[in-house]
Amino acid sequence: MIRLQRGARLVLASHNPGKLIEIAALLAPFGIAPVSAAALGLAEPEETGADFAANARIKARAAARAAGTVALADDSGFAVAALGGAPGVVSARWAGPGKDFGAAMARVAREVGDHPDRRAWFTAALCLAWPDGGTACFQGRVDGTLAWPPRGTHGFGYDPIFLPDGHAETFGEMTPAVKEAISHRARAFAALRAACLPA
Repeated sequence: MIRLQRGARLVLASHNPGKLIEIAALLAPFGIAPVSAAALGLAEPEETGADFAANARIKARAAARAAGTVALADDSGFAVAALGGAPGVVSARWAGPGKDFGAAMARVAREVGDHPDRRAWFTAALCLAWPDGGTACFQGRVDGTLAWPPRGTHGFGYDPIFLPDGHAETFGEMTPAVKEAISHRARAFAALRAACLPA
């Protein structure tokens, strides 16, 4: 496993500004400031993977090849037990081309209805890719319950309808620092940090 060095150039293979903010904050203590694929004008590849890790690998490899440097991709999503794990890997697609997560959250609530099982979880996969095609992927998950109506204006995506186990606030109500300490992305990042970031 190749460790990144402080000051390394790293492309974040995402066009999602919320993800860039969260991941940049996680990388800052290691002297690494990512540049987004959007800022470099890189195209977004089609996400055809069967799971989060496969999609993260697709995005990371595409960005690493296009930029000629190490790339980091995140693929994450929201799952609801009463929906058989949906929306899962198609979480972003539920928001449509306009990225309307208000509509996506309303769809979750509508499809769950009065089902008694309110379990929900977020999963994140982080994948580093090198220009030669090599990759290293790491996953994290946080469990909780579906909250309705949405609560809070922090975060992004489905955060306002997710109440993590052991907490009284949704991800949408938590400050970024509190969320980043317990999130699915933070758990995946802890594994990535142990394997690939400077000591």
